[in-house]
Amino acid sequence: MNRKEFLRMLSFVAFSASAGVIQLGTFALLNELCRFAYWPCYLIALLLSVLWNFTLNRKFTFRSTNNVPVAMAKVLAYYAVFTPLSTLLGQYLTSSLLWNEYLVTGINMLLNFVTEYFYQRFFVFGKSMDSAQKNTQGSQDGEADA
Repeated sequence: MNRKEFLRMLSFVAFSASAGVIQLGTFALLNELCRFAYWPCYLIALLLSVLWNFTLNRKFTFRSTNNVPVAMAKVLAYYAVFTPLSTLLGQYLTSSLLWNEYLVTGINMLLNFVTEYFYQRFFVFGKSMDSAQKNTQGSQDGEADA
């Protein structure tokens, strides 16, 4: 692994950790204060963390000037699969098997972290990575942006 990819992974880890704080904080507030069932706590917390994580990783980790609606649609496709599966599994584990809500949320967050990195790295931003950096350098060199 080259230095650039290592730094990209570290950046993804840092932004994902900040999204994790948002997700756990939101989950805890909804779970403890509102006493919602597992699934609405999880869904609301997941949505907030996804918006945060996508925005920061697009700009700083993958440095992509890719069409934002297209990139968001690709991320939506990922979450169209991940969210129902993780929500149903979480609801089953917490209500039927009586697993701890925070343990289940942590497991879901870990699965999300690993699978989302590869999905974004190779599918969402694969061809447009570092395009923001190239466009900035091109503009500084007097070249027209692509």
